[in-house]
Amino acid sequence: MCEIQITESALADLAYLKKFEQVIILDAIDRQLVTEPLTQTRNRKPLRPNDLAQWGLRVDKYRVFYDVEGRVVKVKAVGWKEHNKLFVRGKEFIL
Repeated sequence: MCEIQITESALADLAYLKKFEQVIILDAIDRQLVTEPLTQTRNRKPLRPNDLAQWGLRVDKYRVFYDVEGRVVKVKAVGWKEHNKLFVRGKEFIL
């Protein structure tokens, strides 16, 4: 079992979204990242080297970016994709 830590920045990203979207994303984080955060699946994969995070979790159109340090999963950002563009807090984000 891993401990989930959500950074202040990721909390602000979540706060930008609607309440039902927040619930969907937080539920997916609890289901997917508590037990095996480093296991690659259809919705969870390592990312190419970037300044944001090492791993990404896909939840419908939303994306959760996280790192794993020992038994701690640190959620660093939450955004959504439209086609092949990533948006965080309403602004386009380049990985």
